[in-house]
Amino acid sequence: MDKEEIRQHVLETANRRYATKKYDPQRHISPEDWHTILEVGRLSPSSFGYEPWKFILINSPQVKKGIRPFAWGAANSLDGADKLLLILARTDVTYDSDYVRHLVADVKHHQYSPESKPSQAFKHFQEDDLGIRNDQELFEWASKQTYIAMANMMTAAAELGIDSCPIEGFNYAQMNNYLSKRRVIDLQHWRVSVMVSFGYRDQPIKPKVRQPLMAIYEELN
Repeated sequence: MDKEEIRQHVLETANRRYATKKYDPQRHISPEDWHTILEVGRLSPSSFGYEPWKFILINSPQVKKGIRPFAWGAANSLDGADKLLLILARTDVTYDSDYVRHLVADVKHHQYSPESKPSQAFKHFQEDDLGIRNDQELFEWASKQTYIAMANMMTAAAELGIDSCPIEGFNYAQMNNYLSKRRVIDLQHWRVSVMVSFGYRDQPIKPKVRQPLMAIYEELN
């Protein structure tokens, strides 16, 4: 494709992506496509490259039944989506945390020290630039980044002809409590950030209605 064809393809993908409210429960995502969607999530950018997320696929009928009373926004996805994904955000990503130590030393294979220049730069960024002071603010910072991964996964799905729906419609306290009691998550380190479903729509595509670009874009020269 030439550049103009690529531009048109990008816009067609954006227009095809739709927050699907009704799925066809008889259609299933291939393992290869699902792996690709997950890989796109894994490869998404994060602040300082610290990847403050975890993806949990809910296959268990028992868990789906258990969360239904307080996951009202997921009702249609529970009934028809092929995949229902929980995205967790960490609550403990600080310059001197065990998690950052592990990521730097064991994953990135760099020498770690809380006194190093990169560690101190991260400390300054969180504490001074962002003004993070407690676990809730740490979670909120991490949660914002999970939306980058989710958006990338949804776009990748649209490229593959797969539909999706982001889901915030649930009681967060009840969801975290339910998953903690089932020992799915450790609330000392994780909390639910958002949910997203994937599958194949059983409804027509609705044309997107958005504000004009001139209403949301300006240039400072």
